[in-house]
Amino acid sequence: MQPAEPGPTAAFYVVLNAGSGHSETALRESTIRDGLQEAGRTCHLEIVDDPARLCDIARRMAVLAKENGGVVVAAGGDGTINTVAHEAVRQGCLFGVLPQGTFNYFGRTHGIPEDLTDAVRALLGARVTPVQIGMVNDRIFLVNASVGLYPQLLEAREHDKRQYGRSRMVAIYSALKTALGRYRPLRISMEAEGITRKIRTPTLFIGNNRLQMEQVGMEPLTVAVEEGELAAIAPRSVGKLGMIGLLLRGALGRLGEAENVVAFSFKRLTVKHAALSPRRRIKVATDGEVTRMRMPLEFRVVEGRLLLLKPVAGSASGAPANARAQADPA
Repeated sequence: MQPAEPGPTAAFYVVLNAGSGHSETALRESTIRDGLQEAGRTCHLEIVDDPARLCDIARRMAVLAKENGGVVVAAGGDGTINTVAHEAVRQGCLFGVLPQGTFNYFGRTHGIPEDLTDAVRALLGARVTPVQIGMVNDRIFLVNASVGLYPQLLEAREHDKRQYGRSRMVAIYSALKTALGRYRPLRISMEAEGITRKIRTPTLFIGNNRLQMEQVGMEPLTVAVEEGELAAIAPRSVGKLGMIGLLLRGALGRLGEAENVVAFSFKRLTVKHAALSPRRRIKVATDGEVTRMRMPLEFRVVEGRLLLLKPVAGSASGAPANARAQADPA
């Protein structure tokens, strides 16, 4: 059954990540408020200036949206979008996105403009579309989840962003620095669809985003994600130079040509440490946010639980998902 569309007077409950500066945040706030109020819509907006408060604010705004027949909206990067989406799924309320991050995979995949003014206009004319989410244990992910080297890369990127600012060049620098640094390969077994694969790998990457699969050159997995599955990518241990080679292949959209990469799609995947591994908890990144989880890890796809307000295809405000896509090496 098609979910009900928001009413013509439905309020928007916006969670705005403060970003990198007061003046920039103030401009974003006024752009959102003015755009919604000019359309005659009620806007309840809360700014998140302390990352530790994001979960609580997102939960409170999602509860209000559910109670009042409104829409909870995430204004920020993929990490902010993930947190607000998690609460939208828990409450069963409608969910909107105003992308403000570096890569904006989720927004671009669903045709949501990166320009804030255009994104607000697109939100006003959007239709409810159920979209699939990924789960790892009890956490959702919209774009990807990972263990091993990739969470280290994300932590390095956050450190470097604070020092050098937010840009794709900083992301490339962080990736190269991490690949050349010290890390311990994972020894894991992966069980899916009755098949067990044992591997020694620097990182396991689980994708839930068609655009990201396209950009790194994993065409069969692109189709699988479109058809309701998740994608698993695990390079075999190849040494530091080999890892740099894989990163370059990914940046050039040719990772699918690599011989030393295990890749497959699935609906449900169980990941365990090798028998002799002493570790019980492991760092897991979900849409850029790193936490520790207890093994084993259970990855699964959940269809239709996130009720996204998605721009109508071909509308003036909603550009095609890949119209402005750029290669992302990380």
